[in-house]
This record gives sequence, C-alpha cells and structure tokens, in this order.
Amino acid sequence: MTDLRYPIGKFRYSGPMDEADRQQAIDTIQSLPARLRATIEAFAEEQLDAAYRPGGWTVRQVVHHLADSHLNAYTRFKLALTEDEPTIRPYDEARWAELTDSRAAPDVSLRLLDALHERWVLLLRSLAREDWQKRVLHPEHKRDMSLDELLAMYAWHCSHHLAHITTMRERMGW
Repeated sequence: MTDLRYPIGKFRYSGPMDEADRQQAIDTIQSLPARLRATIEAFAEEQLDAAYRPGGWTVRQVVHHLADSHLNAYTRFKLALTEDEPTIRPYDEARWAELTDSRAAPDVSLRLLDALHERWVLLLRSLAREDWQKRVLHPEHKRDMSLDELLAMYAWHCSHHLAHITTMRERMGW
C-alpha cells in the first residue's frame, strides 16, 4: 500500500540540475494553480472538508497551506538573491493550518496562488546560471541549501500536495 503521507515519495535532491531540469521544475510551479483549481473545482463543501488521510489535513487546508508555503518560498528566493547566504525563517505549518484563514473558501488561496506563481515564475525564469548556486541557511535542516535545491524541493512540493488530493479523489471515487 502507498504511504498516504507521501503519495509520490519523499523529496530527494540528487544534486545540481541542468537547464532542462530547471525548466521542467519551473513549469511544474507555473502550472500548479490551474491544476489545483481543476482538481477541486467540482468538490462539494464536505469534500473540501475531508482529510486526505486519517489524521491529515483537509483538502481546504492543503490548498491554503500551498499558498502559505509558496509565499514563504518566494520570499526565500528573493532573500537569497539579495543577501549573502541569509538565514531563512522557518514557520510552524501545522499551527498555520489551524488558523481561521485556513477555513476560508479555497478560491481565496487559489487567486493568491495565481498572482504569486505568476510573479515567482517571472523571477525564476530571469535567473542566470550562477544564481542557482546562491544559498540560504535553513535552520530546520541545519544546513545551507542552494536555490537549485529549493527549486527542486518546491516543484516536488507542488506535485506532492496535488497528489494528496488526486489520490484521495481516486480512492473515494469522486
């Protein structure tokens, strides 16, 4: 049986990406808002409030988490591009998912993701080859990470959370 927490497997970074890999990762980030919207557009309220796994977040919380996470991701990229190896600020994503705004209609975060991803992709597509090696210090991982690795991680993050919803939809026959 597939681990419902990791329907596409855990994130693994295999080293610096080549230009084709980067473009594919950026395409994944660019396409997330439309793919997410298409995945949940026919969901009823009770489907939006169903957890993708026992003890997991609801579909609604996953959508809002993506907006929260990607706001942080965009900021992390901008910090890396404008500061010398900045220490990024972690946040308690589980507690964020419990805040009142995570019960809003998913369209609030879908609209935010549309604009945010448009800006983020503009930034990502403008980077020079050497920019991808700029680094941030990630206190949770207790190490520095290149923008190359962050790009791979956030592309995986898009697919990871979308798969939470699509695999649940398949299991439930929705």
